[in-house]
Amino acid sequence: MDKLFKGIMQFRKEDYQKHKDLFEKLGRAQHPHTLFIGCSDSRVSPSLITNTDPGELFIVRNVANIVPPYRKTEEYVSTTAAIEYAVKVLKVENIVVCGHSNCGGCAALHMTAEQLVDIPHVRRWLEVSKEVKGRVDRLLTNPDDLHEREWLTEQVNILVQMRNLLTFPYIKERYEEGTLKIFGWHYIIETGEVYNFSDEKGEFEPIAAAKVK
Repeated sequence: MDKLFKGIMQFRKEDYQKHKDLFEKLGRAQHPHTLFIGCSDSRVSPSLITNTDPGELFIVRNVANIVPPYRKTEEYVSTTAAIEYAVKVLKVENIVVCGHSNCGGCAALHMTAEQLVDIPHVRRWLEVSKEVKGRVDRLLTNPDDLHEREWLTEQVNILVQMRNLLTFPYIKERYEEGTLKIFGWHYIIETGEVYNFSDEKGEFEPIAAAKVK
């Protein structure tokens, strides 16, 4: 905890002072342009990899960057509530579903119930993406290639969550109007690369500086 306390003091002394005007502006309102749905993994830092300032991203994080399909319910639904608030109240212009390499949640999709017995809530949560395993098994060119299975699982999982977003009536409406864009990203931790899903090509391709307009 000492590291965290020292970090707060350093933030107040250096970073806050450097961006004081921005923080004062954000003190009573926020106008993020993008809803970022990412994994809870400690190695994924949305603001760092997108080089964004406070106030730009409305961030939702959970195990394996999952989006449960829309449904009306009286249960406590954290991810669904955050999506609802971002789109209907904050009126974000973009939604990014960002998966990443070496994702433990995605790896657990291939585990048995017995292997997950000590983490029952994680097992239950991953049921939202239970179809991913079957789709990956059909796409694998080499069933023994664990590396291929890993990145394929992470990418298919991203696509499933993008599809689930369109089960939200208010998201589908704005998406079809062209006032809301949905992106699927695959972040590679060890190289810093981010791959974006191309609807035209039907595959993930690296986001390169040359493509930035």
